[in-house]
Amino acid sequence: MPQPLTSKESSLFRQVIRNYEDKQYKRGLKAAEQILKKNPKHGDTMAMKALIINQQGKTDEAFALGKEALTADMKSHICWHVYGLLYRHQKNFEEAIKAYKFALKLEPESHQIQRDLAFLQIQMRDYQGYIQSRTAMLQARPQLRQNWTALAVAHHLAGSLDQAEKVLTTYEDSLKVPPSKTDYENSEAVLYKNSIIAEAQNYQKALDHLESIAKFNLDRLAVLELRAEYLSKLGRKEEATNAYRELLDRNPEHPEYYTKLVAILGADTVDASSRKAVYDEYAEKNPRCDAARRLPLDFLTGDKFREAARDYLSLMLDKGVPSTFANLKHLYTDPSKRDTLGSLAHEYLESKRASSSENAATDGDALKGEPAALYYLAQHYNYSLSRDLAKAMEYTDKGIDLLPSNVEFHMTKARIWKHWGNTQKASETMDQARKLDLKDRYINTKAAKYQLRNNECETALNTMGLFTRNDSPGGPLQDLLDMQSVWYLTEDGEAWVRNGNIGLALKRFNAVYGIFEVWQEDQFDFHSFSLRKGQIRAYVDMIRWEDHIREHPFYTRAALGAIAVYVSMYDSTQAPNGVDGSAGTNGDEAAEKKKAAKKAKKEAQKAEREAAERAAKQDPNKAKGAVAEPARKDDDPDGFKLATTTEPLAEATKFLAPILQFSPDFIDGQIAGFEVFLRREKYVLALRCLNCALSIDAENPTVHEQLVRFRLALDSKTGSLPPKVAEILKSRFTALAASADLKKVVADFQEKHTDSPAHVISAIKSKRLLGEDKKKNEKELAGVLGLKTIEYEQAEVALAVLKQWRSSEADTFKEAAHKRWPEVTTFA
Repeated sequence: MPQPLTSKESSLFRQVIRNYEDKQYKRGLKAAEQILKKNPKHGDTMAMKALIINQQGKTDEAFALGKEALTADMKSHICWHVYGLLYRHQKNFEEAIKAYKFALKLEPESHQIQRDLAFLQIQMRDYQGYIQSRTAMLQARPQLRQNWTALAVAHHLAGSLDQAEKVLTTYEDSLKVPPSKTDYENSEAVLYKNSIIAEAQNYQKALDHLESIAKFNLDRLAVLELRAEYLSKLGRKEEATNAYRELLDRNPEHPEYYTKLVAILGADTVDASSRKAVYDEYAEKNPRCDAARRLPLDFLTGDKFREAARDYLSLMLDKGVPSTFANLKHLYTDPSKRDTLGSLAHEYLESKRASSSENAATDGDALKGEPAALYYLAQHYNYSLSRDLAKAMEYTDKGIDLLPSNVEFHMTKARIWKHWGNTQKASETMDQARKLDLKDRYINTKAAKYQLRNNECETALNTMGLFTRNDSPGGPLQDLLDMQSVWYLTEDGEAWVRNGNIGLALKRFNAVYGIFEVWQEDQFDFHSFSLRKGQIRAYVDMIRWEDHIREHPFYTRAALGAIAVYVSMYDSTQAPNGVDGSAGTNGDEAAEKKKAAKKAKKEAQKAEREAAERAAKQDPNKAKGAVAEPARKDDDPDGFKLATTTEPLAEATKFLAPILQFSPDFIDGQIAGFEVFLRREKYVLALRCLNCALSIDAENPTVHEQLVRFRLALDSKTGSLPPKVAEILKSRFTALAASADLKKVVADFQEKHTDSPAHVISAIKSKRLLGEDKKKNEKELAGVLGLKTIEYEQAEVALAVLKQWRSSEADTFKEAAHKRWPEVTTFA
């Protein structure tokens, strides 16, 4: 039986709840202790105390106390609600939902418990459960519009479009007084209803509904766009044409409006002149309009393209628009357009040089005329589809001679050095560009990025620190973490990998993983906020976007970096003495790692000293009463715990799972999955990744190498696999028969791709696995330098393999590569 409280203690308990809600945890804890002195087994007070100490970071203690509270009073809805909150804090949402449901059985009228349950259900995408919770909340408070809207959203996300529309219509019919014309919530709700009707592909009904709400709707642009779209889908060409023309009158720079207008007019099926006439009409109406002049270049060909491109290029270069090349580079996929644009830029440059000297740029930073043409040509020859780095550097240097203080030319020069493989000069040149404009955050960020590519981690952090908060307790790095600067953390992690400090590398990759977790968790704030503010369409878009958030390249890049590190950690523990010299950690490598760890520790101590110095030099003009933000303590600043994990493959799987779930067509993810599952001896999962990779690109060199490795792995496990597993593997592994001659398979693969360095390198690695002569393999690998199509990036891969094999050919290969690519930093 629960202990009853006196009226004074009941008042004190209500104070505990208020203190918790106001985040006055010390006061709340003190009040709870007062109650527990007289009533040590009062379950509700124990539960509230558990909730408070959980907020103070004592999670284990809070859970123990929460369980004790339940033991004291199993029939208290407060105890079960708190127990659910504790599980939610630990992100164990399934257990939290169970606790909330039990609390609701005890107190069915509790709006707070019902709301918390509903938020967890939508967070977990339990749409049927969410519908039930929202129905209950609507029945409890039918006067609130947000409860009706939330139920409609629940049906919508569950795929019941008719039910969602019915809920919204029922609410509208129940209104005795029509909403105000300036009611933003009503404006959004009716447009949301319209989007549901359209999603059901009932466009005539959607159009009729839109016409009925258009007059007083506050989102005028959305109404116009939807109306044009519905008219187009219904085949009402004349009205749709007028609708899109009205949109173009509002915004002549919107490319999609032109595309749809041309499609409705049928001009895209006739000759290019008729199609271009549509664009010319708006170019004439709006002399400053860029889209009407640029978009025709996408479909024009031959002399018509040349004429239009000349006009556009001359206009942009005369104006000195720095983004001219960025606007046109998508055309370079067509070789004839690429060559035409290059020749037109040359013609323009020659015409400017031939013109009188008074037309020359006199402004020290005027990127117009001749300098603009030089800038375009520098980018033209630096671009991957038209690359000639020597010419790119020539035009860049000429541009710098004309405009020595121009940032764009120096940035382009840095990019050229990067494409040449000289990360040192690229970093130095980009830093010179930064110094030309110290107030530009973009160029500052670029300089830091290039420094990281050159493995200058500390210098890059100092560069980033020029634009971070000076009073941040943890220094620039902490501010970058707070700002969730994913690109920096990823680049920094990759740089630490190259520097040999896997602790700090894993620290950065795990920080990126944590940021995506935070983005996932941030949905909780919007489940309530968006409904309260009536921003329904944006909320539904956000929910659907969150469902695919880990497809983002930011996540996959950081995850693959972490997986590679964890796999190498596992390999080093499995083969401490090396296998054929291809793995393991010898004495030199151990010494290097120890040296890197010592260096990282010194850098961390230096960062702490700098942070302390900044704190000591705080702005004296600050209010004396202002309390400095407390520094958050990091128990593992150097990533030592991460680098010494005893289960690296389990950690790798944590990063891998979202890639396989959300990006199944991403071949690098499947390749990484194979590496992890093969080492974990999860052969069925490894085969699934292998088969997926084969279906994406059967000729991928790494996939072919994995194919051979998988056959070898299965052959080595013959007889030791469980019968069911062996049966599944036999039926699903059809890409390489058990009786196949692997040496012949590899030889045929190499013969088929004899001109491809990547495929040849992969084939040689496979030969090594099959036990062919080591010296012969090393000689053959060193011979890839003789391939005409080899690029320096592929030579870097070959050098890395030779070093991994501890081959005597490595030094000779490096010297030969340096002669061929003298600018590449790796071979210097």
